[in-house]
Amino acid sequence: MSSTTTTTPAAAPAGPPAPAPAKATVADEGRIGLRANLRHIGALARRNMLQIKKDPESMFDVLLMPVIFILLFVYVFGGSVGASLGGNRQEYVNYLVPGLMAMMGLNIAMAVGTGVNDDFRKGVMDRFRTMPIARSSVLIAKIVVELGRLMVAMFILLVMGFVVGMELHGSVFGLLAAVALSAVFGAAIMWIFILLGLSMKTAQAVQGTAMLVLMPLQFGSSIFVPTQTMPGWLQAFTDYNPLSNLADAARALMQGGPVGDSVWWTLAWAAGITLVMAPLAVAKFRKKA
Repeated sequence: MSSTTTTTPAAAPAGPPAPAPAKATVADEGRIGLRANLRHIGALARRNMLQIKKDPESMFDVLLMPVIFILLFVYVFGGSVGASLGGNRQEYVNYLVPGLMAMMGLNIAMAVGTGVNDDFRKGVMDRFRTMPIARSSVLIAKIVVELGRLMVAMFILLVMGFVVGMELHGSVFGLLAAVALSAVFGAAIMWIFILLGLSMKTAQAVQGTAMLVLMPLQFGSSIFVPTQTMPGWLQAFTDYNPLSNLADAARALMQGGPVGDSVWWTLAWAAGITLVMAPLAVAKFRKKA
């Protein structure tokens, strides 16, 4: 008669439990150094520029918008507004072009908001959020590329201005300072539209809301016409409108007039908008579902 031997498995040695497999985590923004952050911004900006290269039609607004605005306003309103300025159509060109420089940044900024919204809809931003990069680098790279588009629009605007008779009474340095001031303010405004693009569900909603904001700001300012003939309540609005400050500062820099406080007010507006909107946009980017 055979006997069956039962083997009892040895007990595991006592001790702390084995740690669970660590989940892959995305590097925190605070752990990424400045050099790495700049490298990430450069790589993402290059990716955005390659997207433009694959879709040249995305540059149509930059290439055509300055031409259309110059021809439309100069030859429709130039005669009457120029006369009110004490001159002719050429006088209005000198008045209009610096104002349009202020407006270019707003229109480019609106495109940033719709682009960010579209990237989220396509899942591009979700892929970026799984990568070990600073969250702000994704948004800053967007702004860097859009500033490049803005410079192209500014160049075409100035060329068209000189073609239709604009005269530069100031210095070349003043012209470059006006372009730089417009770019600084445009970059600040882009943070507002990035936050709008992250908050709205569709690109159409972003564009519609942006137009509701842009129309009063643009036409309730000194961009197109002097504000002296406006009603008193509207003049009070234009006095606090940052676009009026930017347009007046650009005119003074380009035409050699007294700058006054317009430059400082424009820089103050740009700094305040960036300090408030940039952190809100980055926080929204992290939490957006």
